[in-house]
Amino acid sequence: MTNVHEAWVGNLIRHWRDDAGASYRTWFLWEERIKNFRSIRRGIMAVVDEIQADTFGNAYRGSSLETVVHSIAEQRQVFKGADHAFLWKPKLRIPDIYEDRANQVAFGRFLDTCLCCNAEAQVLAAIHALDAARIKGLGPAAANLLYFLHPTWLPPFNTAIVKGYNALTGANVKLGRWDAYLAMRRGIVELNGAHRTLLSNDYGAVAGFLFDVGSGRYPLPERDEEAALARWREDLDLVRAEAAAALPKALAAASEADHTHTEIQGWLRDLGLALGYRVWIASNDGGRPYGTGRLSDGCLQRLPERLTARGSAETVRLIDVIWIDEEGQDVVAAFEVEHTTSIYSGIVRMLDLALGVEGGATRNFFLVAPDNREEDVRAQFARPAFSRVGELDLRYLPYSELRGHRETIARFGTGLKGVLAIARPIVGVR
Repeated sequence: MTNVHEAWVGNLIRHWRDDAGASYRTWFLWEERIKNFRSIRRGIMAVVDEIQADTFGNAYRGSSLETVVHSIAEQRQVFKGADHAFLWKPKLRIPDIYEDRANQVAFGRFLDTCLCCNAEAQVLAAIHALDAARIKGLGPAAANLLYFLHPTWLPPFNTAIVKGYNALTGANVKLGRWDAYLAMRRGIVELNGAHRTLLSNDYGAVAGFLFDVGSGRYPLPERDEEAALARWREDLDLVRAEAAAALPKALAAASEADHTHTEIQGWLRDLGLALGYRVWIASNDGGRPYGTGRLSDGCLQRLPERLTARGSAETVRLIDVIWIDEEGQDVVAAFEVEHTTSIYSGIVRMLDLALGVEGGATRNFFLVAPDNREEDVRAQFARPAFSRVGELDLRYLPYSELRGHRETIARFGTGLKGVLAIARPIVGVR
């Protein structure tokens, strides 16, 4: 943008901030706006949990996703119609996350990665991986979900915002394309940086401004259309080059996440059997290939009745690995493997096991995770939301310790002594 145009945009933003009917005052400064971030995040966690458990279903209506998107659509005018992109359109068979299980899993992995990541580059890599999956009908409208996870990294997306961006910059953003969204994001980041003192680190502000511009609320001056389009093509080319470079790594990371999770479950299965325990593998993982057979080979096909007698049965069945005594009645230890995923759902399952079994259950619970996630694990358990975990003797079991000692424990160990020796108590949880 020229200096003259920059100055004009700055004045327009000032006018927008003072406009009582514009989205800055009616939505961005709305007291309830921030409160909704937490509930929407929890809703996205529920979507991920259901997809992982294969209980998501094949319809939008009545799904956990509908609940989340409905909450977003209620965010006043900026998100009006946010649910349109996710409504099942049977004639077009879009978006194809309701009837195609592989696409559904890819969508769940995308959301889960974005829930857990702590770097902007990880979110962008997740977007590239989702785009590469070519899921029909699932485009940048999903960025509205991501905005409520990372408002300082990703702007919202809808038709009015795109119109506003195109009108203000002379770009040619096309609806429904992730590369166009990411190129628009580059421009939005630049626009926000140039006028940060008038906008916010939260990209909701600049998105609200573009929404009002795109809705025709303010007239715009003429500009050099040819130069503006050239700049837009430059941004689009940069995004496509970045995507081409990032895609192999993103796809490899997604594949490695699945492989490692299954591999760790296999280690725990084999160790449990070697120590003389009966082993349960999560009901949604038992059929996964492992070694020359399936992950559930040699394991229990049904949990003991006393573990499933109460309402938490379905949750308990999803615990990654459970060791049960030789009589097949009492839980000796339970393990949740958290390679890249949020630890929230795993802890809920452990609490259901500990508190929902008649006469109580084991107090030996292990969170098995990569060595570099220890700090994140401990930070999570400092949150008030995990206060009830104090009732569990929860320990952190790093991959490296399990990898290095499992064969020795299997050969010479008795009971849980070896596992307890290599696990680490979580500070403040005793």
